[in-house]
Amino acid sequence: MKITKNADLPRRPGPADWFTGTVQIETIAVNPVPSRLQAARVTFSPSARTAWHTHPLGQTLYVVSGICRVQLQGGPVQEAQPGDVVSIAPDELHWHGATPDAEMTHIAIQEADTHNVVVTWLEHVTDAEYNS
Repeated sequence: MKITKNADLPRRPGPADWFTGTVQIETIAVNPVPSRLQAARVTFSPSARTAWHTHPLGQTLYVVSGICRVQLQGGPVQEAQPGDVVSIAPDELHWHGATPDAEMTHIAIQEADTHNVVVTWLEHVTDAEYNS
């Protein structure tokens, strides 16, 4: 067993290739093989969001605070409240982020596939897509 204190969690800004706006990523879990689990606490500033992306084995988002905007390609922008769980199926093209007026934090949980791929990043979400 290992306990990692909050102050010792790896933290980094969200890369500009993956996000629009200011995002902070705190790694919660990247477990050694044979585990493929990965988890992070991700905090989005107002209007910050991911780029369009997919996960080969899907993704689960647990909203901690704020309101999470999320959209599947071709669908409407939806909102999830604190305590809500968003389940994204394998290879569903989607994005998620904060509302324009408030910060949002979620826990993102996903698994790596047999080639150690966790996510495939694509183009940025436009303002028109975000505001639709």
